[in-house]
Amino acid sequence: MPELYKLILAGPLILFSLVVHEFAHGYTSVKLGDPTPRWQGRLTLNPLAHLDPLGTLMLILTIIRGVGFGWAKPVQINPTYYKNPLRGSMLVACAGPLSNLMLALFFALLFRPLNFFWGQVAFNPKFFQLLFNFLYIGFSINLSLAFFNLIPIPPLDGSRIVSYFLRGRAAEIYIQLEQYGFLLLFSFLLLFRNYLNYYLSTLINNLFFIIARV
Repeated sequence: MPELYKLILAGPLILFSLVVHEFAHGYTSVKLGDPTPRWQGRLTLNPLAHLDPLGTLMLILTIIRGVGFGWAKPVQINPTYYKNPLRGSMLVACAGPLSNLMLALFFALLFRPLNFFWGQVAFNPKFFQLLFNFLYIGFSINLSLAFFNLIPIPPLDGSRIVSYFLRGRAAEIYIQLEQYGFLLLFSFLLLFRNYLNYYLSTLINNLFFIIARV
């Protein structure tokens, strides 16, 4: 697929997927009793409230090369409002990747009726191909965002989930790593980008085949 064509299709999907991811964080935190996301204007689907320029650029550049890695502006939360701050923080962290997994499933399932009507309805084949590419990119972006954010490196959601299961000295050391989070993350991507790209590409293709029944 030509890069410009792929980028045109991916652009709206990237914005939508990032916004839903961060909205899910904010919505879950508010439901657990924390008004902070609402006070800061993050309980909205307006892209301008959520997008991080560097994270969005990273996602655009990597989606052109294969699988997208990126992030939005993190929703600020105050766990002291939760009945169980540790558990609440973990649930909020899970909400983002879970929302992307649900979107990925939605895009893949939409392909089933499209695949059924392929060749049976008098539409231009190029139109069907456009829809297929749109749904596949939507599936790929959301599955990539979900699994990328589950990597247990601060400030990604996976680090919050791992923190829930750590205790004592291990928890203290892990929390201290947050100040080096972006350095660790970029080092990880620099060293393991090809492996991560291969793993996610294989996962995306196989899951799309299973869910969409291509």
